[in-house]
Amino acid sequence: MFVAKQKAAQPELWIPTEQMVNSAKSGFYTKLEETLESFGFAAKVRELCAPAYDPSGVGRPGIDPVVYLKMVMVGFFEDLPSERAIAARCADSLSIRAFLKYELNEKTPEHSSFTVIRQRLGLGIHESIFTLTLQVLREHGLLRGKNLGIDSSVIEANASLRALVHRNTEEQYWDYVKRLAAESGIDPQDAAAVRKFDRRRPRKGSNQDWENPHDPDAKIGRTKDGATDMIYKPEAVVDLDTGAIVQAEVQPGDQVDHQQMAGRVLAAQQNINRACAEPLDTLRIQSVTSDKGYYAVGELRTLQAEGIRTIIADPADNRRLDKLEPEPRRAVQAARRSVKSKSGKDLLRRRGMHIERSFAHILDCGGLRRATLRGWENLNKRYKLAAAFYNLSQLMRKVFGFGTPKQWAALGGLIFARLTWFVLLPAALEQYRNCLGNWIGETLRQRHPAAAN
Repeated sequence: MFVAKQKAAQPELWIPTEQMVNSAKSGFYTKLEETLESFGFAAKVRELCAPAYDPSGVGRPGIDPVVYLKMVMVGFFEDLPSERAIAARCADSLSIRAFLKYELNEKTPEHSSFTVIRQRLGLGIHESIFTLTLQVLREHGLLRGKNLGIDSSVIEANASLRALVHRNTEEQYWDYVKRLAAESGIDPQDAAAVRKFDRRRPRKGSNQDWENPHDPDAKIGRTKDGATDMIYKPEAVVDLDTGAIVQAEVQPGDQVDHQQMAGRVLAAQQNINRACAEPLDTLRIQSVTSDKGYYAVGELRTLQAEGIRTIIADPADNRRLDKLEPEPRRAVQAARRSVKSKSGKDLLRRRGMHIERSFAHILDCGGLRRATLRGWENLNKRYKLAAAFYNLSQLMRKVFGFGTPKQWAALGGLIFARLTWFVLLPAALEQYRNCLGNWIGETLRQRHPAAAN
């Protein structure tokens, strides 16, 4: 028997406070708030963001930057790619309202406010927020900074190849191809012939010739599945001893991995020094590990000159050492010895474990594999925040045993299964003992019927 739910003829005008629906308790967001309060997240963030706001108090008050960061945090942990989806989720969930400290009669921020706050908070403030999480990790022993790994992945830009225009003539792509085909004696109205002509044309997808007017920072490149699209390259430098991200930067989609790699590693050292309150010129890095894409003899020499081991495999198996100068030859031989050593092989395994895990959490499970923002600066800000939240998840994983809502749900299921097992185990043992006793008795009666009588 059930009663169909119908809207009241006239809603109540006054509702007592004790009759209002209370916000549901979410175990994960409760622990996340406990983690943030443990190191004074709100007060420190407001102090970092204060220079971006007018202290006179004239005008309409802005949205609390802590609320903005928490909403972006919700998008990271719940794999919400767009700001519109984040705003809708925060407005819809009672538990997230409690996490944001919003009452039921308060309206949560709209998605359009994200743009205003992101433009107000500069890239330096986002860097400071990222450094804040590194300081917390250091206090809990999750930042060592001795063995680093570096790698990059792909973010699909919020831009289309169909909107490409030529940098010199400002023609659309197919208009440009049809004009070239007509100049070569091909009928521009014959679509098949034009496509065939375009396939044979060299350098047809050069970033020096083409750009997207809606996102000029996006570059033509290969995605993870091998297709050609407009992309960015997110890069992460990870502490291989703890899994903490010590530097997160979005690179242009057409930049080669090994280009200025040594400079980015030394910049990561400065982030570690800021987190540890040490002089910026302090060097504690002992090794750098990466894949073959980061191999460049000049970069190896720069790092080795600072006393840093380079555990990077040589992509050229038949490299002629006798044709190299003495210093480049020593750099190549030192890298080969490091790769073949026992410690080097161990660091290579840890590189795959920690760096690939960070990309999986941030890009695939954090809503950043396909960008909804446009422009290098906007995307770089979001990526730095995602890396900071990933570090927070590593801290929660150490303190509570889980770092994401899925891990929290899995932990709850595991605890329930163990409790169920401990409750049912005595009854199962008793049943097994009875069955075993009956089987033994029946066997004895069949073999020795006289004794049984």
